[in-house]
Amino acid sequence: MKLAMIGLGKMGINLTENLIRNGNEVVAFDLNDGARNDASTLGARVEKSLKDAVLALDAPRIVWVMLPAGNPTNTTIDTLSEILDENDIVIDGGNSFYKDSLRHNKILTDKNIKFFDVGTSGGMSGANRDGNFMIGGDDEKAFEYIEPIFKGIAQTDGYLYTGKAGSGHYLKMVHNGIEYGMMQAIAEGFDVLKHSEFDYDNEAVAKVWQNGSVVRSWLMELTQSAFSKDPDLDEIKGVMHSSGEGKWTVEEALRLQVPTPVIGASLMMRYRSLEDDTFTGKVVAALRNEFGGHVVEINNNGNKDKK
Repeated sequence: MKLAMIGLGKMGINLTENLIRNGNEVVAFDLNDGARNDASTLGARVEKSLKDAVLALDAPRIVWVMLPAGNPTNTTIDTLSEILDENDIVIDGGNSFYKDSLRHNKILTDKNIKFFDVGTSGGMSGANRDGNFMIGGDDEKAFEYIEPIFKGIAQTDGYLYTGKAGSGHYLKMVHNGIEYGMMQAIAEGFDVLKHSEFDYDNEAVAKVWQNGSVVRSWLMELTQSAFSKDPDLDEIKGVMHSSGEGKWTVEEALRLQVPTPVIGASLMMRYRSLEDDTFTGKVVAALRNEFGGHVVEINNNGNKDKK
């Protein structure tokens, strides 16, 4: 099939390679010259504007948007709504909030343009080969038309049509919330090992857990890989950034009154990792000192180490 890939970042460029490898013809666009050159090297036809990329397609046009959630995706969808024709198809493969996807669906379907919100999992390696896709969209017949694309680039049983618009990104949101909790549990386990009286080889532990144990997983495989490069992770800081899906999952759980303590705690730990010190900790330490005379640690610019 012939389609456009809009956005050639880490995921978009790997999807482009995957699509071409599986016999698709890709028209690629990105604002970055280097990204366009990379796509051209892979065999994509490169255009210098979004409109030119759209015009290079045959009807019904298929446009895959692979951009950061929020304004980049929102403005691109708005523009596509003005330049596409009836029965053209837009795929949003990024990590958009599902309520944004519902809004995008209305904008496009009001003009009889088909819309699919596609949660994309598997990281860069999955984008490049044997990916995982959660596909929402109101028009099942239109999905049947684009299904061969996913059949080619996904792992066996690695794509699912989830029905109504918004459901693909909703499923990916919850998936990422689960991912937060799983990663946090792995990290906490290794933290306990690090503080124990025993001298564990982190890479060896991850390897044995990856082979036949109950906790074996791709995340454990990646844990082993990380420890193979940096046995005690001394070269990196423990700052855990987040892209929004964990927060959205917790917010949705609160709306639905569904308890998600593990996902919630893992999200809070990510926020905590962004700070060297916390005012919350200072307040609690001060209170313990006030009511019980418990020791508090004084900042380096203080007169004493402890009080």
